[in-house]
Amino acid sequence: MMILMTSISISFILPMLVMMIATILSKKSINDREKSSPFECGFDPKSSARMPFSLQFFLIAVIFLIFDVEIALILPIVIILKSSNIMMWTTSTMIFILILLMGLYYEWNQGALKWAE
Repeated sequence: MMILMTSISISFILPMLVMMIATILSKKSINDREKSSPFECGFDPKSSARMPFSLQFFLIAVIFLIFDVEIALILPIVIILKSSNIMMWTTSTMIFILILLMGLYYEWNQGALKWAE
């Protein structure tokens, strides 16, 4: 029990110590309006310095990340096949894939995969 408490306290104290040292040693700069605004030869900017961001691209990227993580969860299922009951393995695998397909259908139905608009 003592080893567990020691490891838990070290796992909390060590990251806190590293964060405090990083905060103390990091460069702090005072942000003012002039320094954070874009510079165009001393004149006021003609247009916004911010680039427009495609929300459709963001949605596709999030969907890709979700399904990429799900693929990483599916890969160990093949290894588990050797050491588990075939009926239980098949049932759990089919339920997992069915949930993934339902999510894909929902995204398709909501129009998140329509890129042409």
